[in-house]
Amino acid sequence: IYGIRNPTYKVMVKNILGEFQCKLCALAQYTNLVGVTIGFTLTGAISMEAIQKSNCFHKNGHDADCTSSSYQFMTIFGIFQILLSQIPNFHELSWLSIIAAVMSIGYSFIGIGLSIAKIAVEGKIAHTGLTGQVIGVDVTRREKMWNIFQAIGNIAFAYCFSVVIVEIQDTLKSSPPENQAMKKSTYSAVAITTFFYAMCGLLGYAAFGNQSPGNFLTGFGFYEPYWLIDIGNILILIHLVGAYQVFAQPIFSAVESWGSKRSPQSKLMTKEYNIRIPLVGTWRVNMFKVIWRTMYVIITTLIAIIFPFFNNVVGLLGAFSFFPLTVY
Repeated sequence: IYGIRNPTYKVMVKNILGEFQCKLCALAQYTNLVGVTIGFTLTGAISMEAIQKSNCFHKNGHDADCTSSSYQFMTIFGIFQILLSQIPNFHELSWLSIIAAVMSIGYSFIGIGLSIAKIAVEGKIAHTGLTGQVIGVDVTRREKMWNIFQAIGNIAFAYCFSVVIVEIQDTLKSSPPENQAMKKSTYSAVAITTFFYAMCGLLGYAAFGNQSPGNFLTGFGFYEPYWLIDIGNILILIHLVGAYQVFAQPIFSAVESWGSKRSPQSKLMTKEYNIRIPLVGTWRVNMFKVIWRTMYVIITTLIAIIFPFFNNVVGLLGAFSFFPLTVY
């Protein structure tokens, strides 16, 4: 295969569309990636909080006051990410990506199974409508419009893998050709993902109707069996831990590449130290990477703590970045 190799999304846009559009796409891409990692921090904390609440409700009853602060859970999630962020690059993330993919299939099956069980036990489908929630009964006109646009943004956000697809393809071996292998993988992944999204959405709506929670594993559409709900939330949490790294690695790489070009003689940028870790092997440490990646995780965690409503903005980011990054 002849031509220019494009190791990153940004380089690909530059080679195909030129410098100016590269800068615009880079702005949209990295804004999206930062937003995704903040959103994952919030969602991970929500899953941990849901596990705590599930056990509290099971022990004290469904009417018990089981409120708790999510700040501590965001901090715990951030600590895990600081450790995992020291993984050198995309090439070392394959095992984490596999685990995350298996987890997503697992909690999707749990959600589908619980929805089917609820419909079977109640013997009927919940109150639904062709246009969803009824204005003046379930929501106001303004809330209805906001929910519609947020739902569209969330769907776009759910297919945001296009911003890292080139980086992932760059990790593939040259035989068979990367573009052919990636095309087959993408078709399969989109088909499987769409199937699970559709099943969860349709069966979840059939089970809960117009009163469907935003997330029926963390929004307590279900209370029992509590242990199965706990397992579902644990799977979500593990998935988010891995997904955070997949979307953070391009940001890490971009800043580190920029720093190396600006200060190629700096020992902070280039010098590596070998640290022996029992049962793992030798870990090569670069101080700039450790400091920069740790600071990034701390900053995204602090933003999540300061703006706990940020998940409402994630759909907006997905909507704005979907066309330029995925379609155009």
